[in-house]
Amino acid sequence: MDIAALRAAHPDHWTKAAAIRALTLDAVAAAKSGHSGMPMGMADVATVLYEKHLKFDPRNPDWPDRDRFILSAGHGSMLLYSLLHLTGYADMTIGEIRNFRQWGARTAGHPEYGHASGIETTTGPLGQGISNAVGFAIAEESLRARFGPKLMDHRTYVIAGDGCLMEGVSQEAITLAGRQRLSRLTVLWDNNNITIDGSVDLADRTDQVARFRASGWEVIEIDGHDPDAIDAALTAAKASDLPTMIACKTHIALGHAAQDTSKGHGALTDMDQLAAAKTAYGWPHGPFEIPSDVKSAWEEIGRRGAPEFDAWAARLESASPTRQAEITRIFAREVPAKLTSRIRALKKQISEEAPKVATRKSSEMVLEVINPIMPETIGGSADLSGSNNTRSGDMTVFDIDNRKGRYIHYGIREHGMAAAMNGMVLHGGIRPYGGTFMCFTDYARPAMRLAALMKVPTVFVMTHDSIGLGEDGPTHQPVEHLAISRATPNTHVFRPCDTVETAEAWELALQSKDAPSVLSLTRQGLPTLRTTHKTKNLSAQGAYVLAEAEGKRRAIILATGSEVEIAMQARDLLQAEGIGTRVVSMPCWELFEDQTEAYRRRVLPAGPVRVAVEAGVRFGWDRWLYGERGRRDKGGFVGMHDFGASAPAEVLYEKFGITAEAVAAEVKSLL
Repeated sequence: MDIAALRAAHPDHWTKAAAIRALTLDAVAAAKSGHSGMPMGMADVATVLYEKHLKFDPRNPDWPDRDRFILSAGHGSMLLYSLLHLTGYADMTIGEIRNFRQWGARTAGHPEYGHASGIETTTGPLGQGISNAVGFAIAEESLRARFGPKLMDHRTYVIAGDGCLMEGVSQEAITLAGRQRLSRLTVLWDNNNITIDGSVDLADRTDQVARFRASGWEVIEIDGHDPDAIDAALTAAKASDLPTMIACKTHIALGHAAQDTSKGHGALTDMDQLAAAKTAYGWPHGPFEIPSDVKSAWEEIGRRGAPEFDAWAARLESASPTRQAEITRIFAREVPAKLTSRIRALKKQISEEAPKVATRKSSEMVLEVINPIMPETIGGSADLSGSNNTRSGDMTVFDIDNRKGRYIHYGIREHGMAAAMNGMVLHGGIRPYGGTFMCFTDYARPAMRLAALMKVPTVFVMTHDSIGLGEDGPTHQPVEHLAISRATPNTHVFRPCDTVETAEAWELALQSKDAPSVLSLTRQGLPTLRTTHKTKNLSAQGAYVLAEAEGKRRAIILATGSEVEIAMQARDLLQAEGIGTRVVSMPCWELFEDQTEAYRRRVLPAGPVRVAVEAGVRFGWDRWLYGERGRRDKGGFVGMHDFGASAPAEVLYEKFGITAEAVAAEVKSLL
């Protein structure tokens, strides 16, 4: 690569791109860690994107109609941090750049959502960003259809590397985007043929251009260091009616001694080599020094979007007060005022009618109430709509010819679905939920973890939540999955025992602004246990007394979901023998942990024997059996200790010993 020729051919562009490269080298050298090569290789692409195409305004970083830029190759975070600093984002100061990867800095090793304006999503786990981007593009299509192009009309741009495209979730994402013809989505592939271990052909021979074309994408191949070619490709992408992948042939660590090698991927900290690279760039400035004329040129790029923002704000101001209020509400993640009253009315109806239904059906009954009053919800399922019960009667299908549709057929793409839903939440204005079987938490898990890490309220509807699903057998019967979700910080795991608790769980999930929710729902029918109507959302307390002991309280049975019915039956057996027994329903452990100690003490007082019953593994239950004033010699567990089997549900419960008789016997053995 003849750097001198590049400098000579495009001197103004070169200097602006060199600022990104220099800041990257300085920051990584100061931190003695980080990934230099990608920002150095993609600086030309990023410069053209920000200067000539990206619609953004650093003064209004949360502008709903801004273009979204996602750095899927999040290890190259200095590319994004440099762009934010140079274009004038107030919270990305040169001090933050100097403190790259240090305690308390906004400039974490990988971009972290919420750390600084302009970071649209947390990236780093490769493949997540490009998959989030599909959700961003779906959100834009949906909101443009709802509010019109005068208020919603923007694009999503992604920089992805070879690693992003190798990760399996990328295939789920790009095939979904191709099927949906998400023409506002553009992926810029950093085609440098280098991974950490060496050249890409050590492990892969995929023709990525053919792969994207086969998935329904427009593909444009360019020299990723030629600003004119980059500009032309981005212009063509805007004109296409397909999602576009621009294959940018680049040199990793351009201009450095490690150029085009695997060493160029990582931390380039040799000071002599750093100085030589800067000399090749024609950059005679000290560490973290940006000449005023270069900084001014970048800040002018940052000001380019201000008139567009002002024009959009004027259009919003001219919209009806109702429309203005609705846009404000949905982007603030506020639920409609009437949600609580509608949930209460449903609870009252259910308490009176007392149906026996699976909680997956209960969830559908709640969605029939919620979705008509929350037009921002978008539901879906990973090819299990009839099993997950995630589509309410008012929903039409989101598709190429119906962008107002609010139900998405994700296909067998659990991971891609979860990542896309995260993208919709992050975009704003959309409250997505999607369903699959509980055991396929395994497939969705990386995106579920990132929802928790980013503190975004994605709703994961996980049905067929125990051995109670029956004949499909142990491959489909989750036993450890509740424990996995409960072990994830900042996640609310709801396992409701009946339709009333399911309604309460949905209300809480939709009211959440900063935590994802997992709804663990049954296949088998469950009776209504909450037959006395309470306007208060008892599930909001995490756990509560469902049935009090008659006579002296000698035992407490704790249960969730389908096993609360078993706990109530065990209580009847014990009470018949004069053993006073309280039943505590625990639909959400995490919310119970948040209650005051005084409340937790009332629910779980010291003294009585405690037995927990749940058709999952014991892991986590000792907190409630032995902690919170419990005693090791007075606590027991009835549940699963191995994987399930293929048989009808009632046979499985009997064979695995999850019965009222077994619970009563466990209580008596501890008295």
